Amino acid sequence: MKNFSDRLSILIIGVVILFCLAHVRSDASDHRYKDGDAVPLYVNKVGPFHNPSETYRYFDLPFCSPDHAKEKKEALGEVLNGDRLVSAPYKLNFKEEKDSSVVCKKKLSKDEVSILRKGVDKDYYFQMYYDDLPIWGFIGKVDKEGKSDPSEYKYFLYKLIQFDVLYNKDRVIEISARMDPHSLLDLTEDKEVEAEFMYTVKWKETDTPFEKRMDKYSMSSSLPHHLEIHWFSIINSCVTVLLLTGFLATILMRVLKNDFIKYGQDEEAADDQEETGWKYIHGDVFRFPKYNSLFSAALGSGTQLFTLTVFIFMLALVGVFYPYNRGALFTALVVIYALTSGIAGYIAASFYCQLEGKNWVRNLLLTGCLFCGPLFLTFCFLNTVAIAYSATAALPFGTIVVIVLIWTLVTSPLLVLGGITGKNSKAEFRAPCRTTKYPREIPPLPWYRSAIPQMAMAGFLPFSAIYIELYYIFASVWGHRIYTIYSILFIVFIILLIVTAFVTVALTYFQLAAEDHEWWWRSFLCGGSTGLFIYAYCLYYYYARSDMSGFMQTSFFFGYMACICYGFFLMLGTVGFRASLFFVSHIYKSIKCE
Repeated sequence: MKNFSDRLSILIIGVVILFCLAHVRSDASDHRYKDGDAVPLYVNKVGPFHNPSETYRYFDLPFCSPDHAKEKKEALGEVLNGDRLVSAPYKLNFKEEKDSSVVCKKKLSKDEVSILRKGVDKDYYFQMYYDDLPIWGFIGKVDKEGKSDPSEYKYFLYKLIQFDVLYNKDRVIEISARMDPHSLLDLTEDKEVEAEFMYTVKWKETDTPFEKRMDKYSMSSSLPHHLEIHWFSIINSCVTVLLLTGFLATILMRVLKNDFIKYGQDEEAADDQEETGWKYIHGDVFRFPKYNSLFSAALGSGTQLFTLTVFIFMLALVGVFYPYNRGALFTALVVIYALTSGIAGYIAASFYCQLEGKNWVRNLLLTGCLFCGPLFLTFCFLNTVAIAYSATAALPFGTIVVIVLIWTLVTSPLLVLGGITGKNSKAEFRAPCRTTKYPREIPPLPWYRSAIPQMAMAGFLPFSAIYIELYYIFASVWGHRIYTIYSILFIVFIILLIVTAFVTVALTYFQLAAEDHEWWWRSFLCGGSTGLFIYAYCLYYYYARSDMSGFMQTSFFFGYMACICYGFFLMLGTVGFRASLFFVSHIYKSIKCE
């Protein structure tokens, strides 16, 4: 009990620290300005609109640059998000209007014209931040009207940006950028051109309070037609859960009731009958699984990822991840994962010792590498690709050092500390039945009772409960849609856990009823199989619902989604096994086993 209270104290302290850190919002400085004061404006990045991972520094394109470009110091999460903020050449002083003010005049070479034309052809957009408010716009347009042959297309670069700024007394409330469709630079031919870049600034007063200036970005995902789809998703999932729960409860309760009546007969009557069904294998059902070290490590990693997910939801529900809070999610993921590594060590070492494992140090190393190992290898490959593309997704050396230090000084020590605590907990696996010395032979079973068909059945129902919401999540993570309805997402997550647990329990019962006692790994694999369905959905989303293209974007999408789906596999596998273990222990406690 003492160990549990110690762990709980550590978790509470960690959560409190995280809440304190996370609430240091980027707009919390509450900037107030006087007339004519300089308001910070930073250019961030450019890139193809349909390839969200493929972004480049703003000045990688031959735009006007300021005389003394100053890079903004960025937090860890901002760097991981690919943000690279640099002071802009535009001067938008508070309440100071400008009309077609010239930024610069420059002569674009043939190579620069070619670079810009390729950018226009790929629908390049730019992103800026003005007083921590985001600004978006396209760099140019392609004239395809009345032209069927791509060689006849005309490419134009926008020369004039109009900034419309709303203010309330001494604060900036909103900003938008409009490109002047009449001020264009023809980039169709490979030749030197003279370019004059200009900008206009218009100021207008508004009654919107400063505290609500970010609501505009949140409302896009709360529009009535979007909410209807979200609620349809919830109702669909709830109906699935109710039908599934009712069906399983009815079937299992009836079957188990009959089993308990049959198995609960007096000894003389039992002696006259030959045991069949799941009672027949009571001497084997709690036989420890093969590869117990790997199994324990998977449970430890899955429990850690489950805890990480719960903490992320807690932060999301209190409003930490508001739109354009640059890098907040990535910062939270890194910090919480590091702080929860002790949970993985404790669960893995404790369960490994319960399974009579001896080499707990090797088990701890396996736990530390089980999820981080594939993630690290994927990161190395994708970071190399980003470096080859000179994209902002390539992490600077300093950031990599910071992450390595966090892993070395926080994650690893907590993992070891948790492992030592788990090893010394002296917990024993309390099986309701004694395990026989030699395992029974499993009878021949039909093909649909093998692992892969069972995994397919187990993963389909939980996936069907979440697939509608998946589109919105993908469109937010791998697109430019804003997702802010975390309460609905949390409900869907709870439904996912319930369905996973119920389906795994049902399949475990049918497996035991068929006198197949090797249910440990099967329950884990069946629970985690939803992760495989999510990865299959990635293929559908990429080819049918998105316009992503190119080697870099494709490798980033499938590479990082493989890591995310693997994390879901470990987390939901742990949920499935824990539910099955509780169920199996309960039914074998309810009968008399000799």
